[in-house]
Amino acid sequence: MSSHREAPEISQDPVADSTDLYAFVSPDHPDHVTLIANYVPLQAPDGGPNFYEFGDDVLYAINIDNDNDGDVDISFQFQFTSEITNPNTFLYNTGPITGLQSASWNRRQTYTVTRVDNSGTHVLATGVPCPPCNIGPLSTPDYVGLADAAITQLDDGMKVFAGQRAEGFYVDLGAIFDLGDLRPFEQDHNTFGLKNTGLGKMAAGVNSTAGVNVHSIAIQVEINELTKTGQHPTGVTDPLATISVWTTASRQKARIFESSPGTNVNSGPFVQVSRLGNPLVNEVIIPMAQKDYWNSQFPFGDSQFASYVSTPELAGLLPILYPGVFPNLAAFNATKAPRADLLAILLTGIPTGVVPGFQNYTGPKQGDALRLNMAIPPATAPSNLGLIGGDAAGYPNGRRVFDDVATIELRAIAGATLPLVDPTYKPDAAAGAISMGLTSGPTDLTAMGKEKYLPNFPYLGVPTSGFAVGA
Repeated sequence: MSSHREAPEISQDPVADSTDLYAFVSPDHPDHVTLIANYVPLQAPDGGPNFYEFGDDVLYAINIDNDNDGDVDISFQFQFTSEITNPNTFLYNTGPITGLQSASWNRRQTYTVTRVDNSGTHVLATGVPCPPCNIGPLSTPDYVGLADAAITQLDDGMKVFAGQRAEGFYVDLGAIFDLGDLRPFEQDHNTFGLKNTGLGKMAAGVNSTAGVNVHSIAIQVEINELTKTGQHPTGVTDPLATISVWTTASRQKARIFESSPGTNVNSGPFVQVSRLGNPLVNEVIIPMAQKDYWNSQFPFGDSQFASYVSTPELAGLLPILYPGVFPNLAAFNATKAPRADLLAILLTGIPTGVVPGFQNYTGPKQGDALRLNMAIPPATAPSNLGLIGGDAAGYPNGRRVFDDVATIELRAIAGATLPLVDPTYKPDAAAGAISMGLTSGPTDLTAMGKEKYLPNFPYLGVPTSGFAVGA
């Protein structure tokens, strides 16, 4: 998954597990950027009576670098507080939740939003309400209304939301982790010498995340609030147009477990335990022994991981798992040349002149982050394949909620993007066709149904209700 349970340590700490990050120019407010960070992965909608929530003891942050040094220039930080209104019931709610102050809602959360930048620490709002989880038609009869009421406009023009949303990321986990046995190419797969012959079945993939929920932190900010100079960028080639974005979760350094449960004490400085920039980097590029360490690092130190990006393990495995399907990639791998295309896409951004009319370059400093050129307007006819689908407003230019990042990155690793840096390289036919079979084509924006996404803030769709599970 994009970053769900991607490292041994964070897999045991779901409330701090940063699962997906999105950054895009808002299609309905193109002078604003929307940033969304998801946490608490793979939520079973009927997972009560203790339904999912943010961690009160976790510091969540969406970080921006606007001067290309790989360090934080602006950090939007979120800290949560939970409240039990009726200590004498085991229930999450004792009746219908008809409003964010409903007396029947027994466990609710609020949060504080803080902006930290070069001028200091600025508390933007306190006591901002989260909506409840989507329990079902009796408990949350108007869930859309509850979620809409939790969208909060701040005095500085920023809009915020924190709460449960439908999982927007789609991937065939059963296929990708069964030794890369992609269903559309299953008959071409060779595992331990056992090879099916003939053409691939072109079977549809299985969306492993269908019907599960996540918790989202979403903010919408004016573009000039994110640039180094406080000015709107002049155009696509303006160096100030591109920002780097990543999200983190941190815990305090010490935790004391008291003999009385529920009275544990946390103290000391916050230590980063999770981070996410580009999708799937820690998931499928960083080796297992380095994953927990990678989560503790900042982007400015990512040159230490560059060798894993320049010679990704999966690129070496594809010609082995699918013999004869990727002959050109196999020949390139034999040269042991580094993958300069992947280094650019994931660690530096793409310079001007590589793709006509496009750049999201942040300089030679290597760091894993989403790079968003804020001067590129939303697409009028978007492709969920982003830049490789001819849509410069999509991944790897930031990331929109519907971008098919698994297919984009699979094709890049398979060699589809090598001609960007080596015009003599001819990608294998399979490199431009490889996918997990979850989309019907580059214009299928929603993939699993329009209920997954919204046309406006917070863009991720209504979470599946607990009562609807199995219906």
